[in-house]
Amino acid sequence: MSDDISESTTGDRVAKISRETAETTIEVTLTIDGEGKATVDTGVGFFDHMLEAFAKHGLFDLTVSCAGDLEIDDHHTVEDIGIVIGDALASALGDKQGVVRFADCSVPLDESLATVVVDLSGRPHFEFEGSFSQPTIGAFTSDMARHFFLSLSMHSDITVHASVKGSNAHHEVEALFKASARALDAATQLDPRRSDTPSTKQVL
Repeated sequence: MSDDISESTTGDRVAKISRETAETTIEVTLTIDGEGKATVDTGVGFFDHMLEAFAKHGLFDLTVSCAGDLEIDDHHTVEDIGIVIGDALASALGDKQGVVRFADCSVPLDESLATVVVDLSGRPHFEFEGSFSQPTIGAFTSDMARHFFLSLSMHSDITVHASVKGSNAHHEVEALFKASARALDAATQLDPRRSDTPSTKQVL
């Protein structure tokens, strides 16, 4: 089956995206100006927990439903959900008129520390420093956290620089999701002093 994507914008800064391939069938609804509510079913328990934390700390309302080829591994599920959430974020942001644009956040979780810097630049780019102390967390492959944010940044046209350090992979990944959520929340806020797009090019 070829990649089949459908999009419907359901309101101000809200987007609903569906994507179907031979590997995954995904539906995502994202509200940027939400309350942190999440309904998530990916088939990977730890990943559900991370997406719920992402919604909670970014104050996004997020629904994610995925049927993926988990009999192989978690790669396609995590990667493709990153793609669809990235598409939804880009759609919900629209022309990005009035947004703050730049933001950064550092989040500790016990011994671990994650830092994320974002620019709603219209230029997709991802840089990552660090490694994860254990290869898996339940049924979740730790390095797929890096791959999730790579996919999200590429499909939302956002520049993301992220780093993490620690000694417990659960803490490292969770701090990374929370820092990303807080940074994206701050960057996507509407600046009451600005009515234009925050770029000398007048487009992002």
